[in-house]
Amino acid sequence: MNALDSYLAGAISVACFVIALFFLRFWRSTRDSFFVFFALSFTLEGVARGGSAILHIADDHPLFYGPRVIAYGLIIVAIWRKNRR
Repeated sequence: MNALDSYLAGAISVACFVIALFFLRFWRSTRDSFFVFFALSFTLEGVARGGSAILHIADDHPLFYGPRVIAYGLIIVAIWRKNRR
């Protein structure tokens, strides 16, 4: 992983944290758990991307598949819970 890749992974990590903050703001106004699941998903994705930037490991390394599966699983659970009613 070169310096540009680390820089971009860090930028994506920061973007994920900003998106998570937006979802938390929407949750505060609506108290809908849908937004909490999305905020958790983006926070987890931001941590994984930040970890890859700090450790200089490529994003396609198997170490980062677990957090992605969990993050996408949280999104699926949020959508399922929203449509269940």
